[in-house]
Amino acid sequence: MNIGQAAYASGVSAKMIRYYETTGLIPKAARSYSGYRHYNEHDIHILRFINRARAAGFSTIQIKKLLSLWKNRQRPAREVKQLATEHLIELRAKIAELETIAGTLSQLIEHCHGDDRPECPILDTLSDVGATKEFVKTCKMSRLQAPVRRTSSK
Repeated sequence: MNIGQAAYASGVSAKMIRYYETTGLIPKAARSYSGYRHYNEHDIHILRFINRARAAGFSTIQIKKLLSLWKNRQRPAREVKQLATEHLIELRAKIAELETIAGTLSQLIEHCHGDDRPECPILDTLSDVGATKEFVKTCKMSRLQAPVRRTSSK
């Protein structure tokens, strides 16, 4: 099948398929005599794997590792679990960071009257050098103070 058909069958856009090929995430596609890419069912299976991994939030580097582990039938499952656990820890830290940012933004919204007056604490905070530094510091501190929950590797 051609790239358009592969994109439809896998749920990955043709542009991303080309990108994955360029970056080495997937092998270079076979080419027809006229130079068109040709994909088989195995290629589609790999693209679906990548699509699901992306949906789970894994980075390209992590997906490359997952693909390597998936292809290696001799690999211990603990390596896969460790990679997934590390990803979960990263996600939870990001969630904590976003919750802190949302809390700060929520406070700014609470203090904004939202009426016809030109005064706006949101704009004042974002435009004030001191307040902006404090806002950014609060957001950055959330990264440092985010509760990191470690899961057991049992």
